[in-house]
Amino acid sequence: MLIQLIADSGATKCEWCLLSEGKKKTIYTQGISPYFLTTEQIVLLLQKELMPKLKKVQVNAVHFYGTGLTNAENVKTIQSALKQLFSVAKISIETDLLAAARALCGKEKGVACILGTGSNAGYFNGKKLMKNSPGLGYVLGDEGSGAYLGKKVIQHYLYKTFDEELSIQFEKRFAVTKDQILNSVYKQPLANRYLASYAIFLAENRGHYMIENMIEDGINDFFFNHLYKFRESWTMPIGFVGSIAFGFKDVLKNLCDTYELELGKVLKKPMDGLIHYHI
Repeated sequence: MLIQLIADSGATKCEWCLLSEGKKKTIYTQGISPYFLTTEQIVLLLQKELMPKLKKVQVNAVHFYGTGLTNAENVKTIQSALKQLFSVAKISIETDLLAAARALCGKEKGVACILGTGSNAGYFNGKKLMKNSPGLGYVLGDEGSGAYLGKKVIQHYLYKTFDEELSIQFEKRFAVTKDQILNSVYKQPLANRYLASYAIFLAENRGHYMIENMIEDGINDFFFNHLYKFRESWTMPIGFVGSIAFGFKDVLKNLCDTYELELGKVLKKPMDGLIHYHI
């Protein structure tokens, strides 16, 4: 009997799905990023948050999709951790962008995009990714992502760019000082998650012209820096996955219409598509 475990891990959280005889069980753990966690830390995290919920099930295959896995050393970090926990299973380690492509496109051609805590884009030929963006991370890139938009929210507040109404709303929502913000960004771990936590302010204040401009400008930066670089963007459907994409899909639709691009599927998360793909 084939028992598969699929993992879709972002920087913030990881969704696991145990597939057995047509039944599925969903489990959530903290995000697993090899940029921030060592092999030993990943093992400890999964021993605490995942393994007790599997109840000694004999997993035959683990399909792990995650962030930072274009880097060979990062792949080794994840592979080593999973091998310690699933010693007899066949383990495959793939990028979060391939997860998005398989979920959005299945086995068809298309352009797949991630707009979540981070961002990325690539051209999928129905079997593998043929092109993808450089993936510069939240400091140098991640245009249109939660971290990117959250950073803009903080900037607008601290630079006093927000009007009085939005400044008051920000202070009510977050009750945080400039020093606390700077400490969290520059001295605490997982600054990308921290920045992304401020993107919720945009969703909660839709309709205000400043908010609408920030959302559109941020996502337009993603179009300009990523989608414009693929000639396939002009001839194939462009699918999006991630919390930012799903939350602002009206903005995606408007931008695609403006640039005469074809908007494909927009999913909050790729897991349902990955289950269909692996079954």
